[in-house]
Amino acid sequence: MAFTRKSANTTPLYDEIFTTVQLAKKAIAQYGEENVINATIGSLYGEDNTIVAFDSVYHHYDEIPSKVKAAYGSIAGSSSFKKTVYEWVTQNSTLDLYHDVIASPGGTGAISTMFRSFLEEDQTIIIPDIAWGNYQLIASQNNIKTQTYSLFEDNHFNLSSIKTVVKNIQSTQDRIVFVINDPCQNPTGYSLTLDEWKDLIAFFNEVGQATPVVIINDIAYIDYSYDLDRSRAYMETFNSISEKVLITIAFSCSKSLTSYGLRCGASLILGKKEEDVKDIAVIFEKDARATWSNSANAPMENFIWVIHENKDAFIKEKDSYIQLLKERSTIFITEANQCGLEMYPYKEGFFITLKIEDTAYARRVKEALMQKNIFTIVTNKGIRVAICSLPIEKCKGLAPTIKQIMDSVE
Repeated sequence: MAFTRKSANTTPLYDEIFTTVQLAKKAIAQYGEENVINATIGSLYGEDNTIVAFDSVYHHYDEIPSKVKAAYGSIAGSSSFKKTVYEWVTQNSTLDLYHDVIASPGGTGAISTMFRSFLEEDQTIIIPDIAWGNYQLIASQNNIKTQTYSLFEDNHFNLSSIKTVVKNIQSTQDRIVFVINDPCQNPTGYSLTLDEWKDLIAFFNEVGQATPVVIINDIAYIDYSYDLDRSRAYMETFNSISEKVLITIAFSCSKSLTSYGLRCGASLILGKKEEDVKDIAVIFEKDARATWSNSANAPMENFIWVIHENKDAFIKEKDSYIQLLKERSTIFITEANQCGLEMYPYKEGFFITLKIEDTAYARRVKEALMQKNIFTIVTNKGIRVAICSLPIEKCKGLAPTIKQIMDSVE
């Protein structure tokens, strides 16, 4: 087409999740909610089959004056917002690094800025082979190539694959940009151990001796870790990074506060050298100004209030749903193990992913499941089951039913 840049991809957007969600809604309208298992939704739902909106968050949001909601927020976020985000994200860990924070519309905004800011067009970013599909889209929209590493080896984190991929990229470009979604990985529910993080940082310090490294840590689901006291402990491994390694963290207020539609998040920048952190903060702020101008004022103000004025109530309410996630996941995993339904290693979080390495077969399984009014999402090398949105009664018996259907699919 003559009117777009030559590199533009004009293939219509097909979003696996939103498309399947619509099919599930049609089935519910036709057969009734009680007869449909909708395991597609990546939002937290209660036992009443409706989206969760924390009272501890929205009671105050509704009381924010209209003029505050209407006003522009600062481009980088107010100093209070930035300070609150940093303290919340790094709680229970002690970091000895320079840092800065830039507000963004959700975690997606933060990740988009990071992809654009660290790589030139036609350079390559390293992402997991089983991952949130939007990483690929964000990269392609910015003319950035992707290379995947194998996330697992014998049901544990695959550092050897990362080493191979990084060394290959290292021979072709002047920096390494590496994405890891941890803890509560989407879509597998895996979380690295402290030792796995130590080994990862040690490896990148070695790489940094020859090639600068940026680690992008997507922590969208961190606040739904089953052990909140432990959830941030790995961040102390960041203290051992060299001057040639930089950490950026993509934080999602949207996920943490059940405010998916309000689009609030932040980029955290952590480094050994103050000038490096300052330079990147300038680039991130300019990118924000050129892309979305400024993040919405009201959700930033509300996040500050929740954390400083209503934290105990917020944590108590959130913990009740973490216990619900535990109960749902325990039911599914116990029954899956009993019937031999193979999964990737799950530890915590919103999703469990069935291990199906043949994507064509996974799609046939998904179609067969939909014929039985069971709706799931195909990912690379698997099928994602969103336990975050499945009531307990619908978790019961689901794994053996899926296994029976899978066994019937050629």
